[in-house]
Amino acid sequence: MFIKGVGMTKFDYSQKPWWAFAYEATMEALEDAKMKISEIEAIVFTGMSSAAGGEHQTHKISLLSDLFKINCPIVETPSVCAGGGVAFWVANRLGFRNVLAVSGEKLVDNLSEVTTDWILSAAERVIEQTEGMLFPVQNALVWQQYMTKYKATMDDLSLVAFKNHQNAALNPKAYYYKRPVSLEDIKNSPIIASPFRLMDCSLSVNGGAAVILSKEKSDVEIIGSGFATDYLLTFGRESITHFKATRLAAEEAYSQAKIRPEDVEVAEVHDAFTSVELFSYEDLGFAPIGKGAELIREGKVNLGGELPINPSGGLKAKGHPISATGLAQIYEITNQLRGKCGERQVKNAEIGLCHNIGGTGGSVTVHILKKR
Repeated sequence: MFIKGVGMTKFDYSQKPWWAFAYEATMEALEDAKMKISEIEAIVFTGMSSAAGGEHQTHKISLLSDLFKINCPIVETPSVCAGGGVAFWVANRLGFRNVLAVSGEKLVDNLSEVTTDWILSAAERVIEQTEGMLFPVQNALVWQQYMTKYKATMDDLSLVAFKNHQNAALNPKAYYYKRPVSLEDIKNSPIIASPFRLMDCSLSVNGGAAVILSKEKSDVEIIGSGFATDYLLTFGRESITHFKATRLAAEEAYSQAKIRPEDVEVAEVHDAFTSVELFSYEDLGFAPIGKGAELIREGKVNLGGELPINPSGGLKAKGHPISATGLAQIYEITNQLRGKCGERQVKNAEIGLCHNIGGTGGSVTVHILKKR
């Protein structure tokens, strides 16, 4: 399958319904593909904000049929933060000639405690959350174990955040576009869940993204697509400091693509927390286990480095509207391979990778794209 068109809204706090974000992204993808909606044979939708966001709508596939004036099959694939990646994985396997994968999320429209409780429905409630295990706490505990085992530091995470904020400042669709953040500001931001600071956490936003997959050849081909899951209980897994689902999804994607990790030239890595980006370097095969910090210390993952990671700004500084994130990653890498990313363009990139995580490593997709 090939990528025919991509679309994405700006990620921000715009107060529009979820379907408006999905519609805007879809119209941009159709324009990019030079197609009409009537040429789409199936739609895969992902999103989880409509019911919780006060819009009182769970029959989203029928609403989309009405919105697009189309009667094709529409499938919904909820997988929380990995929803976009899973929608893309499913669309790639449906067998239709032209398939639209789309998401729209109105995540930020409520009191903080209401939104937080809704996001926590992606984790284990009875055992972990009753002990105060919100997502920042879960990830902070994982990072504490990693630091102890591999001698990484909070300064390493500050460099991850700084890199992503620098990149987002060059991305017109990122929340932090033209709003650079200093390394000092990152290191001095408030403690959220020790040792995590505010700037170690991704930014909740509203937004949408869409991708049109086609059997018709285009300039970007999907050469690898892996998907794996793991136990819901974070501390019931075989490893606390790494995500097995990432390793399994990556192995499948590399195998399909017939490439090695060192062949990847640009990547969007799921940085819901700065620590997740760092140890995902290892899970994706970009660094040996325990050596991920060396990539950020040596600048290898910066723009202009050997393997630029998150040139979009990542979830950290572009923004993280839950389900739309995985498709926004496809949007970025597709445009990187097409040479359309302006000041943040990675030179001569021909192979790109997208890594999307649901929950704290509970569901993971890895997609590999190649310029044709």
